[in-house]
Amino acid sequence: MTQRCDVERALRASAPHALVDTLRAVLTESYGALCVQLLLADYGATALTPFGAPATPGAPIPVANSVEGRVFGSQEPRRQIRQGDVVEHHLPVSVRGERTGILTVRLPVARSVPHTVDDLVYAAELLGHELLVAERDTDVYQRARRISRLTLAAEMQWQLLPARACSAAEYAIGAQLEPAYAIHGDNYDWASDAHELTLSVTDGMGTGVNASLLTHLAVNALRNARRAGIGIEDQAALADQALYAQYRGSAYVSSLLLRFDLTTGRVQAVDAGSPQLWRMRGKTVERIDLDPQMPLGMFEETPYVAKEFEVLPGDRLLIVSDGVYAALSPQGEAYAQRALARALHASMLLPAATVPRAVLRHLAEYRAAEPLDDSLVLCVDWFGTP
Repeated sequence: MTQRCDVERALRASAPHALVDTLRAVLTESYGALCVQLLLADYGATALTPFGAPATPGAPIPVANSVEGRVFGSQEPRRQIRQGDVVEHHLPVSVRGERTGILTVRLPVARSVPHTVDDLVYAAELLGHELLVAERDTDVYQRARRISRLTLAAEMQWQLLPARACSAAEYAIGAQLEPAYAIHGDNYDWASDAHELTLSVTDGMGTGVNASLLTHLAVNALRNARRAGIGIEDQAALADQALYAQYRGSAYVSSLLLRFDLTTGRVQAVDAGSPQLWRMRGKTVERIDLDPQMPLGMFEETPYVAKEFEVLPGDRLLIVSDGVYAALSPQGEAYAQRALARALHASMLLPAATVPRAVLRHLAEYRAAEPLDDSLVLCVDWFGTP
């Protein structure tokens, strides 16, 4: 317990940019660590990039077909013996379901005992929380996550997102945007409290910075209304008014808003445009038909009405943008016609955080050509009230 307290005190006292150096020093002193390295997941969640000095970057490690990638996917610590008397431990670094990366620690065999491994798992969890706070004050971790340069539009969109995953007792969420380094107008957002979870998926028309500016206005208008404590019908109406006041109908945002009652599983939905909602219950996959309404900002003072449905424990919901469901195969068949259901069945044993990546990999193999639009997938696993 004393050693855990030493790790916690050291990380909390560390300069934001020096968290890994600080952790390396305390793990070396307290546990005899021979090597400590942080691997950060890139924006596309396809590679784990070593964090170190910018002048000496390490080669990214693919998430697929690597020990580190398996730990990243399973979120279970794993150890691997190398060079006889050295044990290498791979530990997940995450915060409330958001998978940040992997902490790799090499220990002498004599020091690699169960209570030490438990302490290392705890240290990795602490590091995840401290990284989340540190990113407010330093760019070093953001730089390390990039395996190529982000476009300005992508930079704006990623800074707008809440995270790529989130979990609570009642639900688990995972989301992914593609192409990760050049996204345009697609976006997602969520927030929860003790009683409800609110989700939104938006798709601003156009491309590049113009689409990103449009989406920024829409998402922040929705947040402003949500934080005022009003329902999703009025959230949509106020965002609609904000967009129309700025663009006078020349630009608009397709959006899907969902509000989950965490106690009952009742869901309110406002369908204001193109994102589609699919449900997997048992082995049955079906699209949930909602009441289509006008996209946000298309007309002045559009009224919005929510439709209600119910989710049951074990349900999996998938929200996809038009860049997913409308993608065409070489034979001209839309992805939503049959392939989307196949992708959901193939990924049914995966946790929500990794389902979007799996669906997007399946989509990349399915479509006939490189995409001309963003692809967004958001997965919600519903567990219900404990």
